[in-house]
Amino acid sequence: MCLIAFAWHVHPRWRLLLAGNRDEFHARPSAPLARWNDEPILGGRDLEAGGTWLGVTEKGRCCVVTNVRDPRDPQHGTSRGLLATDYLVGSDDATAHAQKLLRTAAEYRPFNLLTFDATRGFYIGNRPQSRAQAIEPGIHGLSNADFNTPWPKTRALMERLRAWMDAGNADDFVPLFDALADERQAPDDVLPDTGVGLERERWLSSAFIRGEQYGTRASTIVAIGHDGKGRIVERRFGPAGHFEGESELAISQDAFQPSGKRPSR
Repeated sequence: MCLIAFAWHVHPRWRLLLAGNRDEFHARPSAPLARWNDEPILGGRDLEAGGTWLGVTEKGRCCVVTNVRDPRDPQHGTSRGLLATDYLVGSDDATAHAQKLLRTAAEYRPFNLLTFDATRGFYIGNRPQSRAQAIEPGIHGLSNADFNTPWPKTRALMERLRAWMDAGNADDFVPLFDALADERQAPDDVLPDTGVGLERERWLSSAFIRGEQYGTRASTIVAIGHDGKGRIVERRFGPAGHFEGESELAISQDAFQPSGKRPSR
């Protein structure tokens, strides 16, 4: 996932409201949003590495991972593909998980990770150096750079999320999906320089990326209430931005299991 905006503990209904796009090569096999049979995860699934880019659990945990865009940084180290899955199925809360991951973060390929439990949220990254940062209440953004780096599309999505909150309709996610579908490119004078060249910087500057080989594969909304109940909605896209379907799952504390136990299969 390459573009995220989220509101953390500032909405009257949703303790976490997250909107994000996953950008990936269209040839990479992926399964759509679903309840996994082998793990207590609700999310899409990367069928190549087995992990997820965004997932939630019925216990109100949520995790999102992005890579870091820098072609000058060699992709050496442990795969980041299972970072989100490891957090979601683990027993550590967000604080303990961040403290432990920080010890080994440098061993992974470049990554950004957002983790949330019922009360705390953390950003963990390993570029330019490893660090963990507690997420304060507010509206935040993340793309393929450091946390809250003001890339134009990140700022724009944060502003659209703030406008959605101000409008006061907590159940209408259409304006957020519209924001994720925005294909307007940023002016050249505000583009970042990440080493990919001006033409590619322009192409990657829109919220929604349309391409035959690479582009936006999924747009996802996660809404988790202060009571732990909520929804996760995913829209999927193929080459050239072709719409391929939409899925929605309920998040309910009714499905909570005692600590340390997995749901029956």
